[in-house]
Amino acid sequence: MKRFALFTALAVIAFGLSSLNAAAKLKAGMAEGTAKFQSMGPLAFGPEGILFVADTKAAAIVALSTGDTKPAAAGKLLKVEAINQKIAALLGTSADQILIEDMVINPISHNAYLAVSRGRGADAVPVLVRVKTDGTPEVFSLENLKFSHAQLPDAPEDKMVGQGNRQVNNRRESITDIGYLNGRLFIAGLANEQFASTLRSIAFPFKTVENGTSVEIYHGAHGQFETRSPVRTFTTFKIGKEDHLLAAYTCTPLVQFPVSELKPGAKIMGKTIAELGNRNRPLDMIVYQKDGKSYLLMANSSRGVMKITTENIDKAEGIKSKVADKQGLTYETIEAWTGVDHLDRYDAKHAAVLRRGENGSLNLEALALP
Repeated sequence: MKRFALFTALAVIAFGLSSLNAAAKLKAGMAEGTAKFQSMGPLAFGPEGILFVADTKAAAIVALSTGDTKPAAAGKLLKVEAINQKIAALLGTSADQILIEDMVINPISHNAYLAVSRGRGADAVPVLVRVKTDGTPEVFSLENLKFSHAQLPDAPEDKMVGQGNRQVNNRRESITDIGYLNGRLFIAGLANEQFASTLRSIAFPFKTVENGTSVEIYHGAHGQFETRSPVRTFTTFKIGKEDHLLAAYTCTPLVQFPVSELKPGAKIMGKTIAELGNRNRPLDMIVYQKDGKSYLLMANSSRGVMKITTENIDKAEGIKSKVADKQGLTYETIEAWTGVDHLDRYDAKHAAVLRRGENGSLNLEALALP
């Protein structure tokens, strides 16, 4: 018995040392000091409490070592009413003077992290807010922490282009979504190439950042090929034995891209496996499992929250001609989930949502996966 206890203790120590070594490798090359941002947009968590924050105005990704690695208490579910009002009070302003740009859940602690803009327009100040599982919001300090920085080399210029009311600043869409998988950060957005829509795969810890992969799709609702519309949201999904990105675009094609094809400077064609309805903008998308099956859950601007089947996704035929409205993978609308602006995985049985309530309030809560 003593020999077994000694063996167990040694195994625990070895596991602890292995975890420390893994964490040290992830933080290799990180500087210590104050992380600075021009803006905050899409967020994503990697391992060991590392949070990736997109700075769209700077066309850069910053990896923050949050130190938030204490496991969540069992059975604790997040629920905060009028979180926008609470954050506004925390920042000394009113709710109509803040914008919540993105929300993500730390998979270890289940604390929520929100990218917030205090103020509107060019003078808006980016703030990272953490909401603990007890509902308490706090400004996450960017001082005295470890961080690293990845600059996109081929981002659009930070200027207005076009004419009249059709003027746009494509720099604001240099990064539209990000996600981490198996030591790599995946980034969707626009580049300064002729084929502007871009996906890129960057090894982490950050070393060099090369040009992205230009992507083309066939948009069935529009009846045309497109190379300049950015991916709005994506998730990673294994089809057969190969990792893919499942990417959703405005109006609302769902397209699959093999991760293995995301090479610097390459041009690839995605496979459109669904048209989920026009006049709609996808907001966030996650994968989950229930009753032995895998589903996509996607929040949208005008078509509610969709529960999309992935059954026979490996046999899905690509859409190559104009469709009237919907085709390909089928979905059901989750009628009870109204007003969802942001969505993320909370745990194996729940999703976290930020959704609109009464009188302009935004509520942050964990809901049972449908």
